[in-house]
Amino acid sequence: MSGELPATFVKGFHNEELVRRMEYRELGNTGLRVSKVALGGATLSGLLYNNFDREEGIRTVQEAIKSGINYIDTAPVYGNSEKLLGEALKGVPREAYYLATKVARYEFDPQRMFDYTAARARESVKESLQRLGLDRVDILQVHDVDAAPSLDIVLNETIPVLEEYVKEGKARFIGITGYDSAVLQECAERGKGRIQVILNYARYTLLDNTLQRHMKAFRELNVGVVCASAHALGLLSNSGPYSWHPASPELLALARRAADICKERNVELGKLAMYHTMQLEGAGTFLTGMPNRQQLQTNLNAFFDGLTPHEQSVLQYLKENVFTKSHRWGSILSTVNRLEKL
Repeated sequence: MSGELPATFVKGFHNEELVRRMEYRELGNTGLRVSKVALGGATLSGLLYNNFDREEGIRTVQEAIKSGINYIDTAPVYGNSEKLLGEALKGVPREAYYLATKVARYEFDPQRMFDYTAARARESVKESLQRLGLDRVDILQVHDVDAAPSLDIVLNETIPVLEEYVKEGKARFIGITGYDSAVLQECAERGKGRIQVILNYARYTLLDNTLQRHMKAFRELNVGVVCASAHALGLLSNSGPYSWHPASPELLALARRAADICKERNVELGKLAMYHTMQLEGAGTFLTGMPNRQQLQTNLNAFFDGLTPHEQSVLQYLKENVFTKSHRWGSILSTVNRLEKL
């Protein structure tokens, strides 16, 4: 509900007007009230985005928090994202934000990309805390459970390590992430009571509404839902995706057509995509990468101001003439196979 100040509000640090305009929602049964717009850490690195400006990224993190965004997500595999956040957060009151990081995915070499073992998870959390410069995080997540050899190793080996860190006070809650919504639901059901948050990416966008089918199950499990990547990893933007994007030629062409229409009509496709995704009922927060303040402002505008009548008409046109059927990227393996070529 907008207008109320969240527990993360720090007088003298935040822009109180923007914080009061931001909507804060309960994240499952965690007791955390998180901003409807959340900051994703994947774009806060030069690993995937070779034109990334580190100083601009730091300023973007700080401005995002001052503007009312109180949920930040990162991971070891996101290049130097954790180190950048550690630097950006030095002057930020710890109570002003909630931070989530991950274990189990570490490199882009397919042979060493994933490791769900207890030993590696235990070391990973130590390394993440050191890079972040923090003594605790709010949520520890198992990264891409849909890529694990089986959910047995996730539930019987990886998650028990995260539970140890929760008992030690170095984390508060446990989450799982992935692209395959059905696998996330299965894992949450099998780990009922042990998993408090799920993060699903690129599964409720202008291209794909799969996540919607699972929302009732997640609600019944009392699991908080983080809906990530409204822009489908950069696919739904006027500037278009990076060369490593795993989408099929068909989807790439579809997105280019949508971007061309938006550019002709002086509209940003990314704003339309963010607005559309934020209409999903039941999600706690909508996570998106924002490597610079310009993109931060675009996403905040999509929330604070909604769409103009002109933008609404363009969005409706795209839904009726471009995004006319459900599209899929395929399994998580398609992503791995594409990344193997980098």
